[in-house]
Amino acid sequence: MGPCAGAPVMSLLEVRNLRKNFGGLAVTDDVSLNLAKGDRVALIGPNGAGKTTFVNLVTGQLKPHAGSVHLDGEDITAASPSRRVQAGLVRSFQVTRLFSEMTPEEHVALALLQKQGRSGRVFGDYRGMPAVMAETHEILALLNLDGIAQQPANSIAYGQQRLLEIALVMALRPKVLLLDEPAAGVPGSDTMLIERALERLPGDLAVLMIDHDMDFVFRFARRVVVLAAGAIIFDGTPAEVSRDPRVREAYLGSYADDRSQA
Repeated sequence: MGPCAGAPVMSLLEVRNLRKNFGGLAVTDDVSLNLAKGDRVALIGPNGAGKTTFVNLVTGQLKPHAGSVHLDGEDITAASPSRRVQAGLVRSFQVTRLFSEMTPEEHVALALLQKQGRSGRVFGDYRGMPAVMAETHEILALLNLDGIAQQPANSIAYGQQRLLEIALVMALRPKVLLLDEPAAGVPGSDTMLIERALERLPGDLAVLMIDHDMDFVFRFARRVVVLAAGAIIFDGTPAEVSRDPRVREAYLGSYADDRSQA
């Protein structure tokens, strides 16, 4: 029997009262945040707000002084970064890490085999594995990379390299995806490639994106969370965030004024 009508949505990622101090300064100050299946959330804030520290705490790169992180009902606060990836919490990094001579097909196949603990068999052998090939091509098609699947990574456009990075993340079968500035360094003409790819991600995947491009953020997000001085000062819809006086003062400023006049 399914859940009753009106039942609360189950949190996929639940961060409770997270705190991290550096010296006497609370860089992450009692932060709580929930993501449910299908969420599309943008995390924004001024430089020094604590966004990177928060993501490093969630992914296990840093240990909190207080608070907890739960994934799909499991307390993963003490889990290693690799254990969190295995559990379905995956982060893409701002700097693309690709092998210049390998093709997108080889990259994704290697990632799939690593997930299965079979990475030693990648070169040549993977083409004889129908299940690996089928999933590789499915992921490449999802991100519109199937047309360049056989080209070396160093010969494709930078925007397509960023898409390939997301493809590698998808090969890890995430439940929650943390996107760290997916369009950073991408020419404006290629930004639409990133946006279209994000629109095609699985509907039940929860996505938290950090980005400074407010137009991109407002097109992507159904919910916006604003950090300032290590604390959440706003959690609501894109329509509401630009009208919030605390957010205007701390971060958006002239951008919010421009939107109100548009």
